[in-house]
Amino acid sequence: MTQFRAFVSALLALAASGASAQGWPSRPVHVVVPYPAGGPNDIIVRMVGKRLGETLGEPIVVENRPGAGGNIGTDSVAKSAPDGYTLVSVGPGALIINPLLGKVPYDTMRDFAPVTIMAVAPNALVAHPSFPAKSVKDLVALAKQKPGAINYASGGTGSTPHLAAALFAVMAGVQLTHVPYKGTGPATADLVGGQVQIAFLGIPTVLPHIRSGKLRALAVTGARRSPELPDVPTVAEAGVPGYELSPWYGLLAPAGTPSAVVARLAAEATKIVREPAMREQLVAQGAEPAGGTPEEFARTLRSDAALWKKVVKDAGIRAD
Repeated sequence: MTQFRAFVSALLALAASGASAQGWPSRPVHVVVPYPAGGPNDIIVRMVGKRLGETLGEPIVVENRPGAGGNIGTDSVAKSAPDGYTLVSVGPGALIINPLLGKVPYDTMRDFAPVTIMAVAPNALVAHPSFPAKSVKDLVALAKQKPGAINYASGGTGSTPHLAAALFAVMAGVQLTHVPYKGTGPATADLVGGQVQIAFLGIPTVLPHIRSGKLRALAVTGARRSPELPDVPTVAEAGVPGYELSPWYGLLAPAGTPSAVVARLAAEATKIVREPAMREQLVAQGAEPAGGTPEEFARTLRSDAALWKKVVKDAGIRAD
């Protein structure tokens, strides 16, 4: 009898999921970016979201809801109604790294339904033009001469720019001073203004400043050179063997969102990022289109949790 009740409950849940997915979407879908405008996450989701809204027949409204290193906006989505009308666009920082550094008000594996990874975008090691180091080797030599004297900006403690710089410092055997900001946008603004000297920032964010000469690119953090910066070496090529870091930017819904809605979102977003026109736009921003199923994204979350745990330990990163 117990097994029969469980079977009936499962059928009813499946039917409810299918019913609630019918007619979706019938109003705008809101995507929360838990960081200020101007960061790579913000840039990528606005590009993909515009096309996704056209495909779904309802607009995608992107909302920047920054605070607490991404925790506030991310938590707001975890606690939203699981109806397919509220999503979050975020990378490893809020989902994986922040929980490693301290208590967060959500459980990444329990409170979210992964949809898909939109793109992967390595960071660029960039410097203000007045900074004397013209290469990674110059930077390492200068940092060894003056331990702690070189400041680097990040989008906040636990952000991927923070992790990228901290890992670089460990692997290069140097001391750098961390200057956290409330998002990549403000960090970039101060770097362009010369208030800080270097940063490991997402290529989509800094590419216009590199092209205009407001920032100098010393290296990229990916396993290979960026098509948009073919003359800029990888960090590994430039003198820190084995270094590689390529953050991803994904879409997630609150746990309990109908599986049919999640599957449709994943299928449509994957199709969009792999369209030739969108691929060209993403590559032009220094990002590599991704896509994939919710199950594939869930596996990435689990494997990356182990990877970032090791990075945090090796780099000795702690919450400020």
